[in-house]
Amino acid sequence: MERITYRELRSTPKVWGVMALCAAFVGAAGLSVLYIEHHGHIVTGMNNQVVWGLPHVFAIFLIVAASGALNVSSIGSVFGKMAYKPVARLANVLAVALLMGGLAVLVLDLGRPDRLVMAMYTYNFTSIFAWNILLYTGFMGVVAVYLYTLMARGVDPRALKAASLLAFVWRLALTTGTGSIFGWLVARTAYDSAIMAPMFIAMSFSFGMAMFMLVMILTTSITRRVYSPELRTRQARLLGVFVAAVMYFVIVHHLSNIYLAKKGAYESWILLNGGVYTKLFWIGQVLLGGIIPMFLLFHPKIDTRKSYVLLAALLVVLGGLAQLYVIVVGGQAFPLEIFPGFEVSSSFSDGVVNAYTPTLLELSLGLGGIALALMIAGLAMKFLRIVPENLSDDNVDPSLLAD
Repeated sequence: MERITYRELRSTPKVWGVMALCAAFVGAAGLSVLYIEHHGHIVTGMNNQVVWGLPHVFAIFLIVAASGALNVSSIGSVFGKMAYKPVARLANVLAVALLMGGLAVLVLDLGRPDRLVMAMYTYNFTSIFAWNILLYTGFMGVVAVYLYTLMARGVDPRALKAASLLAFVWRLALTTGTGSIFGWLVARTAYDSAIMAPMFIAMSFSFGMAMFMLVMILTTSITRRVYSPELRTRQARLLGVFVAAVMYFVIVHHLSNIYLAKKGAYESWILLNGGVYTKLFWIGQVLLGGIIPMFLLFHPKIDTRKSYVLLAALLVVLGGLAQLYVIVVGGQAFPLEIFPGFEVSSSFSDGVVNAYTPTLLELSLGLGGIALALMIAGLAMKFLRIVPENLSDDNVDPSLLAD
């Protein structure tokens, strides 16, 4: 094996073209935010029943994917898989970039982002939302320390091990907190389930690995750097395992809900009679985001081809967005049961499925969050030495990839 060397991305038309495209999406998102701030949320599809719309879907996806992207680095540092260590720097930077993109969407969709400062000096420690603020900011600090131990010369290996272990534990706590937002919301029939936390952890593994592979394949392609086919295939199969894990938790989640009498009506609605939510569940989440990617990633011949791996990772991302749309928006669209066991009748949306149609403004804001994350990661790769110069099969010993 040669020594792994890192180089900044060279200034090429393709590199700056991708950056310009991301900047265009970020600019469009900024204009959408200004328009919404001026006219109010009435111009969006959100209302007093569905208060978390499409922007929250993108925000939660990016936050969950940030945790999973860091897992790529943990595989090398925590679990000792040497072949993953060359991409640890990129995984760390991508994790922070995805989190920043997700938080940007979250803050700009609050309606009054200036009031965020209130949460900085007035904490309600009985709220999982308050705990998540600490988890998000702490995640950035922990990853920064971890990245320093990876890049600095003469760092004690024990310090690197400690930083990597802390980052791994923190990312698990972060994703558990995000999943607990829904698991502890007992008022919503669709939520209120302890399995939400481990399911979100599985989702983070899947979404994060998919985003990492998309960025890795795109970066190495436009800069003409070598990406070991053996390593890519191993990562693709690992992504397939993560997708299967998500499908397992989804099946257990819905079977558990079917078993509970109080959630029978919701399951019948979301699985059979939910209209767009049912279609997104079966077609978007299960078929496009689960079955097809697993077929592509586990096929003994297809999983070695870059184009199919790229397609599978992209489908996982789209399926993940569909899954979160069903969870976040579908869970709010189902009628809120204020008095369990009683029939309530009034003129204010009681027993009625809440309507929600996302607007172009919300889509622009969500896509702007993804573009911002990619732009941050791209600038980091342009000015920091975090991307390996050569990850050929000769340079990545296949024996190090063995389980």
